[in-house]
Amino acid sequence: MTDLFGNVLLGLSTALTLTNLTFCLVGVFLGTLLGMIPGIGTLVAVSLLFPMTYHMDATSALVMLAGIYYGTAYGGSIASILLNLPGTPANAVACLDGYPMSNNGRAGVALFMSAAGSFVGGSFGILLMMLFSPVIAENALRFGAAEFFSLMLMGFVVASTMSEGSTVKGLASVMLGVSFGLVGTDLNSGIWRFGFGVLDLMDGISLVALAMGLFGVTEIVFAASAKDSGKTVQDVSLRSMIPTRDDIRRSWGPMARGSGIGAFFGTLPGTGGLIASFVAYAVEKRVAKEPERFGKGAIEGVVAPETANNAADQAAFIPTMTLGIPGSATMAIMLGVLMINGITPGPLLIKEQPELFWGLVMSFWVGNIMLLLLNIPLISLWVRILKIPSKLLYPAVLVFVCIGVFSVNYSPTDIWLVLVFAVLGYVLRMLDFPVAPLILGFVLGPMLEENFRRALLLSNGNPMTFFDRPISGTIMVISAALLVWSIWSTARRRRSREQATA
Repeated sequence: MTDLFGNVLLGLSTALTLTNLTFCLVGVFLGTLLGMIPGIGTLVAVSLLFPMTYHMDATSALVMLAGIYYGTAYGGSIASILLNLPGTPANAVACLDGYPMSNNGRAGVALFMSAAGSFVGGSFGILLMMLFSPVIAENALRFGAAEFFSLMLMGFVVASTMSEGSTVKGLASVMLGVSFGLVGTDLNSGIWRFGFGVLDLMDGISLVALAMGLFGVTEIVFAASAKDSGKTVQDVSLRSMIPTRDDIRRSWGPMARGSGIGAFFGTLPGTGGLIASFVAYAVEKRVAKEPERFGKGAIEGVVAPETANNAADQAAFIPTMTLGIPGSATMAIMLGVLMINGITPGPLLIKEQPELFWGLVMSFWVGNIMLLLLNIPLISLWVRILKIPSKLLYPAVLVFVCIGVFSVNYSPTDIWLVLVFAVLGYVLRMLDFPVAPLILGFVLGPMLEENFRRALLLSNGNPMTFFDRPISGTIMVISAALLVWSIWSTARRRRSREQATA
């Protein structure tokens, strides 16, 4: 405890310098602003501002880029709640209940609780990094191909519980996402598959293009085609932003569970905020006494995924900084900052660069407090976006979507993909197919296949490797239990409805 206290003081002395405070403020402000613009996203935001760090020291550069990184998670929820346009893919789940809350005149409450949940989740991730970095990193290192396959399989089981209506349609949506995820070059054989001669698809379909098409453009089409009901957007006062006691009571549990789920997935390379937010939403829907509220403006459906993705964003720094293993492309850029400055990331980083490590950790606290103070007073400003005339708003959003999608790979094909997925999203919504599980299938599918083949290769083709290994076997048992529970609870609800109508 004495060492921890000394490290905290060391970190504060670094983080609270005028230079680092300024870069932290710049980072979180730009992160919020860019995260709010649909199609930009975390990776694009960090990549665009990465050249600014060339003439900065490593600590200041990491503080600013980290502020942009978790600032986009805050900003992304704004577009999700107000416009049903996920600022980042991880914020897509917030659309499911955040946008209905906005339509019900509770946009201020949704944004306030989203900011509060983001702060709680981020704080939990920072605490884990301070207290348990070595232990959590060591456990994450124990995950091999079999464990990752089991984890991805559990993600599919969880995805099947998210779908509204028919379970078959939910599973079909997941498998459709998996098929899109398999487009591109096979990592094991190097064979280009399902590209249909389009060279830009050799690296696969862009997640940003898929998310913007399915969620963003589709929503714009539905909104533009809807008849004007004469409904005016409410003026949001400070009083209207204050959540009710019922909102607070319903939010504590999702915040706690979302923090744990997000921290778990954040420490696992290759998973992160997107999967954490989906899983957190599915868990809340399953434990809820009134699951039918979800999708219609349930506060838990906003708080849980936003808490989880922010906890995951903070926890993602644990394997990155302590093991030198980047869990995402954004984390790889963070490592690039260290290497440019001649610093080797890994287990010795904490001992060799204590000022950098603990200064970065304490800057997370400063940045999250700044985000909370920036977002809550500006909620009324964000809500005013809804007052922009649709004839101006929708074309502007489409322009931002196209710019954001194009700036990822500088490929015109990605813009055409947005159009294709917009048409697909429109058809799926007309046929009452859930869209959210499709994105989860798209993300998990390639990882599931890669780890399945790798596990079998390492075990000489023995399928029992998924059950013989303790961690993998435990996850498989949990997946089976979740599947049985899902089938049983669905059958019970069906019997209840039949008895009620009899």
